[in-house]
Order: sequence, then structure tokens, then C-alpha cells
Amino acid sequence: MQLPQIRMQSQHAEIQIHTTNAKQRIEQPKADLVIHQPQAQISIQTTPAMLDIDQSKAWEDMNLMSILKRNERHAEEGMRAIAQGTARRASEGTELMKIENGGSPLINQAIRNGHDQSKSLGIKFIPSPFAVKFNYQPAEVHIDVEINQPTIEATPNKPIMTYQPGKVETSLKQREDLQISFTNLEQ
Repeated sequence: MQLPQIRMQSQHAEIQIHTTNAKQRIEQPKADLVIHQPQAQISIQTTPAMLDIDQSKAWEDMNLMSILKRNERHAEEGMRAIAQGTARRASEGTELMKIENGGSPLINQAIRNGHDQSKSLGIKFIPSPFAVKFNYQPAEVHIDVEINQPTIEATPNKPIMTYQPGKVETSLKQREDLQISFTNLEQ
């Protein structure tokens, strides 16, 4: 025996969701930067070096001197020669006054005065050591520097933002369905 049956077949409804994501874009432009550096002010003051060379003593040693100095030296030598000559003649006169004491003052004086004094040989035009005098005053340099500060101008730029909102779309993908069927029913 077959029993009557009710068959039910159901199908659930299905919802479909379609999402579009939001889009955001942020762009940050670089800041505008202007830097100006003025040149430093430099002042340089120089006192020149001074070199003083005195070679008058070296010229005198080589017998190359000014006429005034030469006249002065010859005058000194003349005065010295006169003093020596006067002293020699006074001494010889004293010897001659004492001729009665014996000896031969005339012969001795003739021998002394009969020969010229020997002259020394050698180089006479080389100046004495350290005859040239040097005096050096070094240069002086004064440097003044005035620093100028840089000027910096910065202009920030605002960010550029674009935004596209997202969307959510819902729809019915599949409708609900209920089917009922009967089997083994007698009529």
C-alpha cells in the first residue's frame, strides 16, 4: 500500500550585495622654499712690512764713504799723526839734550827714521763681520668679517584630496520558492 505523500520543495531567497570601495587620494605638493644668502662683508687692512738695511759701516770698512765722513776721518788721522810726530820730536830732542850722558842718539835716530814702516799686505776691501745692519718689521694684516644671516621664505602648499564615496548595492539574487506536490493520491 502506498501512502499519500506531500512533497514540499523550498528554496531560500538569496540576497546579493555588491560593494564598491570608497577611493581617497591625498597628494601633498612640496612647499615652496626660497633661500637668499647675502655675501659676507670682508675688510682686509694691511700695514706693509718694513726692511731697513744699513750698510754704511760696511762701506766705511771698504774705504768707500761719503766725502763728509772721509774728511772727518782724515782730520782725525791728521790730528793723531801730529800728536805722534810732536811726541816723537820731543822725545828725540830730549835724547839729544842728554847726549853728554853717552850713547849715540844721532845714530839711533837716523836708523829709526831712515826706514819707512813696512806696510801690511792682505785684502783690505772686505768689510768686518756684521757690518751690515738689518732691521725688519713684519707686515700686519687685520681681517674683519661681517656675516649676513640667510633669509628663508617657506610657503607651504595645502594637500590635494580627492574622495569618491563607496556604494553598497543590494539586490535579490534568487527569489524564495516553495513547491508542493502530492503523490499517491487516489482520485
